Amino acid sequence: MADNGLLSAELRLAGRLDERFFKLLAAVAATGSINRAAKTAGYSYKGAWLLLETAANLAHAPLLTRSTGGRGGGGSQLTATGISLLEAWTHLQRASQAFLREQEAWLSQQPALFGTLRRIAMKTSARNQFVGSIAQIDVGPVTTEVRLSLRGGQTLTAALSSRAAQELALHTGQEAMALVKASSVVLVGDFAGFKLSASNQLAGTISRVARGAVSSLVGLTLPGGVVITASLTNDAVEAMDLAVGQPASAVFKASAVMLAVSA
Repeated sequence: MADNGLLSAELRLAGRLDERFFKLLAAVAATGSINRAAKTAGYSYKGAWLLLETAANLAHAPLLTRSTGGRGGGGSQLTATGISLLEAWTHLQRASQAFLREQEAWLSQQPALFGTLRRIAMKTSARNQFVGSIAQIDVGPVTTEVRLSLRGGQTLTAALSSRAAQELALHTGQEAMALVKASSVVLVGDFAGFKLSASNQLAGTISRVARGAVSSLVGLTLPGGVVITASLTNDAVEAMDLAVGQPASAVFKASAVMLAVSA
């Protein structure tokens, strides 16, 4: 895997000998013990033996030699075949890593694609992840409000501490990612003449209702194609009689929005 995780590849020899298998071989070479090697590689003793025996049968050559008793108490060593397999794995793994680093360097010279992959690579539990450009920053003594322009023309507001805003070195025109938990999103089908204090009120059309045992995930597609997901109880879905194609608004507080910017 490349250092920042944008590219990865699983190396296997003969379609079945993977990193864990060679970790076992390397541990046998280092410890001289199947038992200790199995623990190092995360196998049971029986599981390690079965794996090594199967590989040896397919290779038509033993991978280990065993000795018992004697002054050293016996042990296990790799045969010439086992050593050659381990050396081949080490060489190919280094070559694979070098290839990935080379391609990573090529990717870094494709700004748009590189940025897209970096955003996709970010791992977070927040269901909603929106990318936009910072349009406005209102700095207060304690809290800073940031307005993010999204694809489709919608504006999203985030409220964070002024110290956090300073540490992120936020500035207008900067690309940022907004993270919002699905549980923080309230769906409103009809405001009935009322106004809500929540800073974010995004109107769209219900495009998905995925029911679970207790709760449902409701997708709301905004103009421009951005989809925001809300987590509602099944009772709430039934009470609002939500269905695909209905207009609705996703409502959430500015304080429910977490901002992320490129380091």
